[in-house]
Amino acid sequence: MEQLTYLIFLKMSDEYSKPPYKKETGIPVGYTWQDMNSLKGAELEEQYKKTLEKLGEQSGLLGMIFKGAINKISNAAILYRIVQMIDKEKWVSMSSDVKGEIYEGLLQKNAEDVKSGAGQYFTPRPLIKTMVKCMRLEPGKTIADPCCGSGGFFLAAQNFITDPVNYTLDRPQKEFLKNETFYGNELVGTTFKMALMNLYLHNIGDIYGKVPITRGDALLTDPGYRVDYVLTNPPFGKKSSITMTNEEGEEEEEDLVYNRQDFWTTSSNKQLNFIQHINTILAATGRAAVVVPDNVLFEGGPGEIIREKLLKTTDLHTILRLPTGIFYKPGVKANVIFFDKKPASPETQTKDIWIYDFRTNVHFTLKQHPMTEADLEDFVTCYHPENRHERKETWSEDNPDGRWRKFSAEDILKREKKSLDIFWVKDKSLADLDSLPDPDVLAEDIIENLQNALGSFEELMQQLKN
Repeated sequence: MEQLTYLIFLKMSDEYSKPPYKKETGIPVGYTWQDMNSLKGAELEEQYKKTLEKLGEQSGLLGMIFKGAINKISNAAILYRIVQMIDKEKWVSMSSDVKGEIYEGLLQKNAEDVKSGAGQYFTPRPLIKTMVKCMRLEPGKTIADPCCGSGGFFLAAQNFITDPVNYTLDRPQKEFLKNETFYGNELVGTTFKMALMNLYLHNIGDIYGKVPITRGDALLTDPGYRVDYVLTNPPFGKKSSITMTNEEGEEEEEDLVYNRQDFWTTSSNKQLNFIQHINTILAATGRAAVVVPDNVLFEGGPGEIIREKLLKTTDLHTILRLPTGIFYKPGVKANVIFFDKKPASPETQTKDIWIYDFRTNVHFTLKQHPMTEADLEDFVTCYHPENRHERKETWSEDNPDGRWRKFSAEDILKREKKSLDIFWVKDKSLADLDSLPDPDVLAEDIIENLQNALGSFEELMQQLKN
């Protein structure tokens, strides 16, 4: 993926340097696509190597994409074939939809490769689109993702806002969408480069102007900006850590705790810190949709403090309990929480929390039975994006298996640890052995449970070491 990013970028820059665009690409003489595309064998390898090194020394977007770049295509014949395949296409004149589909497809294939570790930043696209539908994003407003991965939330947001069914944009609105709407942050260098190219291929940001995302740890500080929407899936794993060298010269992992004045409490739990960070960067009337693991809903200590603050200072109006088998990282049990920021008030801002249980008796697998956008349509209907105040429960005493149910914040605040981990639909697999899931689903559940147990054991061992 990284190598394709470099090569496609070089080809597009070459096209932009010619009529009718005649843009200044910033690529030094002697290191352009034209200097490389006619070469073969060792000459091609050497020129590609020198080009990557030279561009990594440049400033702006060029330097960001090529910093530290090296040639990882060790077979010269394969490098030649890739260069020739890319050279045949006119990338700039190709529609952004087609370019984007190509790149998104490559990202998904990369995420499916467990060895690459790419699944950590690939949120299922049906889930992203559903979150965007529920938020009903408006043109002329700002959107942030403080851990944007490959930029999936931004692309779905762009698609929603430019869809003629939703809006007809005038020229200023289109310019705002391209250059002023998005604020992203990504910690992992390779993923950051992929995101830059992904957004560029979708006509977000400009190689010659403002870059919509920055690289670094979003949790370190308040970035200063305030946005209308936050859509995000913070990275999996509970702890933030930093590698330190002890007096004996040995490397040790230490929990990283962020002491920020704008946070409600201190914690080494990444997801809890991201919730606090999101609250900071939301504008006074901002809205957020955030994917969080189960522990955020029930963990004590800082978790309880943060849930209470969310209930009292924001309108935490919706929770979607997600099924298993939808993420590339196994063993993940996650939810989406939706909350709206409210002006300071002594009154509890959350009145009711609506929970949709899309987990109990629901099973997906990544290949044989993947989750689709259609599977989430009932949730969107229940969410009622047009007017949340017209919602109706599908649960009742007569229909105890209804998946959509309302709970009062007053009752939640009385629960132990103010837990939001609530479920009521009867698990059929526990009630009737004849209705057990398919063997592959059972096997996947067993693997998830074992991995969760192993993760808990590793955390315990780390605590004992500390």
